[in-house]
Amino acid sequence: MEPTEREIVQQQLEDLHQVVRRPGGIPDGRVVAYYPPTMADRSHLFGLAATDVDGTQWAVGDADARFPLHSISKVFTYGLALEDNGREEVLLRVGVEPSGDPFNSITFDEVNNRPFNPMINAGALVAANLVHGASKEEKVERLLTRLRIYSGNPDLAVDEEILAEQLVSNDRNVALSYLMRSLGMLHGNIEDNLFVYLAGCSVTVTALELSTMAATLARGGANPFTGVPALPRTYTRDVLSVMSMCGMYDAAGQWAYDVGIPAKSSVSGAILAAIPDAIGVGVYSPGLDRHGNSVRGVAVCRALSDRFGLHVFADPSESRLGRIVRPGRREEATEMYPPGEGWGPEGL
Repeated sequence: MEPTEREIVQQQLEDLHQVVRRPGGIPDGRVVAYYPPTMADRSHLFGLAATDVDGTQWAVGDADARFPLHSISKVFTYGLALEDNGREEVLLRVGVEPSGDPFNSITFDEVNNRPFNPMINAGALVAANLVHGASKEEKVERLLTRLRIYSGNPDLAVDEEILAEQLVSNDRNVALSYLMRSLGMLHGNIEDNLFVYLAGCSVTVTALELSTMAATLARGGANPFTGVPALPRTYTRDVLSVMSMCGMYDAAGQWAYDVGIPAKSSVSGAILAAIPDAIGVGVYSPGLDRHGNSVRGVAVCRALSDRFGLHVFADPSESRLGRIVRPGRREEATEMYPPGEGWGPEGL
């Protein structure tokens, strides 16, 4: 009996997971940091999950291990800010240009008096400032409600212990916030705004949930299992565009060129990747490169682009994920990438 489409993709992802995990699967010396340093104790964890826009789902390895969203929360805070204020109003407050600087850099677009983009800390603080709500608690609850729709998990919650730790080790963001308020970029109570921002960072998810969140973006803002919209399609387009250009810290330009998959990383060791009208991917593996991106997560995404032809500007006939040209487009490919063949560290 021939394997089903789902079984073929499962085997391909298992092969990919095994190759990236084994010694030599990633270039030696690429891991330079863990954040926080205690994450070194979780360096053995490696979860990989994918969710098709039709609701088919795959999971490999430690896909059920929980971790904080950290910077990936910026994607969803920005989406809510767009919906609350509209594109033009948000654009007045935060730009969409790659900064070329580290995520915590204290630099701004001085011509327009705004942070460069919402995927760095300065821009994310402005995005949190733009979320509507009568109190910090109401803003967090509104953000949580959206995250639950994206993930399909009604029990998604802020990890209070992680939030407490971040609130007491937050000097750089405090300084950045007061500087931005002095320049007219932020308004209102700084401590309340930091609470909203850090609460979003402290929500914990799994790689499987993260892949569902990515698939929701890939499906135009509607959860692939429930059909419930988390974000209007117009603003989903904006979010994916900014992810493409600014989602991978100061490696974003090279990422867009080499990998070509809209993605957002976090210093917890996670990467969310969304291929429009196709598939969402969630990877979790602590151990960061010099840009602050998960080493194994980057290797997975590069393989999805190079080996499986999922670069967003690739010809559809290049796709080798299963038999199909592109998930959601059910034409048969002229040839199928054989699971288990041709794999090796040199290909990553």
